[in-house]
Amino acid sequence: MLVAPFSLVSFIATLNGYLSSMEEAEKLLDTQLAHANDILRLARPKAATQGVTSEREGEFAFQVWRGTKMLLASDGAPSAPIGEYEDGYRYANFGGYRWRTYTRSSADGAVYIVAERADLRHLVAEKVVLESVLPLLLWLPVSAMLVWVLVSWGLRPLRELSRQINTRRSDDLSPVHIENPPNELVWLIESTNSLFARLGAAFEREKHFAAHAAHELRTPLSVLKVHLHNLAGDVAEGNPALAHANAGVERMHHLVEQILDLNRTNPELIKANFQVLDLHSLAQRVTATAWPGFAESGQTLFLEGEAVVINGDVSLLEALLTILEDNARKYCPAGAEIRVVASQDKGGPVLTVDDSGPGIPVNKRQRVFERFYRAGGAGSEGSNGCGLGLPIVEHIVQVHGAGITLGDSDLGGLVVCIEFPAVDERS
Repeated sequence: MLVAPFSLVSFIATLNGYLSSMEEAEKLLDTQLAHANDILRLARPKAATQGVTSEREGEFAFQVWRGTKMLLASDGAPSAPIGEYEDGYRYANFGGYRWRTYTRSSADGAVYIVAERADLRHLVAEKVVLESVLPLLLWLPVSAMLVWVLVSWGLRPLRELSRQINTRRSDDLSPVHIENPPNELVWLIESTNSLFARLGAAFEREKHFAAHAAHELRTPLSVLKVHLHNLAGDVAEGNPALAHANAGVERMHHLVEQILDLNRTNPELIKANFQVLDLHSLAQRVTATAWPGFAESGQTLFLEGEAVVINGDVSLLEALLTILEDNARKYCPAGAEIRVVASQDKGGPVLTVDDSGPGIPVNKRQRVFERFYRAGGAGSEGSNGCGLGLPIVEHIVQVHGAGITLGDSDLGGLVVCIEFPAVDERS
């Protein structure tokens, strides 16, 4: 960006210098033409009338007139006056060329006219000017390269700052350090480090609050469960108030566990536990564990697919599939089908969970990944959700570098498709 305007300004300055120099050269040549006229006027033999041969014949011509009589002329000069008798500079055409003329009258009535070919004058002037201007044009690329080098050197600390920020881990909020930064960059480094410090403090507060709050809530919930269990022996079986109390405690317990799961999905805590595993075997274990709940709800849960290798954290992937199956169970009515498929696609391993339930409207599919948002459903247990299941799933998917999409299932309900990055089994 700097080289382009620099080159343009230099070119315009050189062009203006060329035009100005040509103008000055023309003035200098006009002065020489006037001197030639003076020499002719002072040196002319008064009796000469024959033609005068010049070494510059064809380049320079002169005439001496008195009235209508030509007293003296150079070889090649026309028989008619070259120009008007009035003193001054003019242009005239003869001999197939354009000439620059200068006319001067003497006290005895003689008129002296000298002429020089305009094209040769221009060539001479241009040669002189170009010899002074051409070095500037030749040095222009060198100057542009020098600007490029100096600017690149000056921006090196800024590139180093950018490199440090772009290459650091997402959880690394330590201060940026650059040796001997220029004064212009000091305030930017200080502002960046101040921002990192504020972000780090905010993340720590959020993480500690969620973890502490969830842990602190576990104890009173456990105590409340014990009291409700003891109370069940003192009230009639099927008491609706007791059933509502138990449902509320279970929902609160579920919320606490999901808050803890959401807090545990920080990449810095789990990426070190990544290992190569069989996604189909993992899905088989989770599906087998969840099957009794589906059977009790009158729903069908089945697993399809083949052995497929991925790189990930076992506990998080089990939590992911558990949440997806639990959502399908809660939001699908009795008699619904829920299908889990682990397969290998062209792009890599794929895990899908689809069902024959009511699904999710297209205009709500993006909102279900917002914390505490619930899309609702037809299932009897759909209202008991807390809106953290799919946000946790999305976090786990992001930690594994995978992608998640929601679509329409061929079973009639919703399909959740998770595409994992391919694993090079040779490494």
